[in-house]
Amino acid sequence: MGSAADRAKSPGRVSVWLDRRTPTRHRKADQPAGLDRDRITAATVRLLDAEGLTKFSMRRLAAELDVTAMSLYWYVDTKDDLLELALDTVHGEIPPPREDADWRDRLRELATSYRTMLVAHVWASALAGRYLNVGPHAMLFSYAVQDVVRATGLPLASQTGAMSAVLQFVYGFGTQEGHLVRRSKDAGLSQDAFYRQAIDAVRADPRLRRIVEPSEAIMDARGGTTVEEMRERDFLFALDLLIAGIEAMCAREAGRR
Repeated sequence: MGSAADRAKSPGRVSVWLDRRTPTRHRKADQPAGLDRDRITAATVRLLDAEGLTKFSMRRLAAELDVTAMSLYWYVDTKDDLLELALDTVHGEIPPPREDADWRDRLRELATSYRTMLVAHVWASALAGRYLNVGPHAMLFSYAVQDVVRATGLPLASQTGAMSAVLQFVYGFGTQEGHLVRRSKDAGLSQDAFYRQAIDAVRADPRLRRIVEPSEAIMDARGGTTVEEMRERDFLFALDLLIAGIEAMCAREAGRR
């Protein structure tokens, strides 16, 4: 394994997944039995889920595993390496879509699973913007999205744009949803109670009320009796809009032939 300084000097070694060198470290006789990189990564995911990214440290992880902090460095070179491993691990929670399904249904399945992962692991969205995401699970997810977009019939030049539209929508939606869920939990409130508290605070301020009043009819018309129901309706409708847009672009391209 190379050091962080080594990776900074070499463009080909900017990810733990691109480091192909044989590790030079070996577990000593006094190293904790049963400790390996998979176990360390799993504990990292649990800690990140429970305490968040800002509180995570190698020392805190070592205490969770009941080992010394130095013991961890026999399996990873840096905290960044470990966070990158954790990020790829949670990408493994995204199942592949059904191979025999229509591309629209496959796209909905992938989008829904990606959203679920982002909400379950709030820290993942921040790390997704920091690392290359070239681990095995992340790449399988990427290949699955590419396969679905290829099946739409869009020309090659338009396929990356379609992937960006869907992935960035789900990324943004899932990130915001995850933060709302986490903030509600931290406040000791249900999502509905947290939402009502926030809306009441806004309506109590005359300046803000003038801004939000025109949108109240839209909010009421969206349907749903709970925050989760309203959010689900919004997500599904927005996803249908994206699918309809892809269909429209395919039809326009067919008309040019």
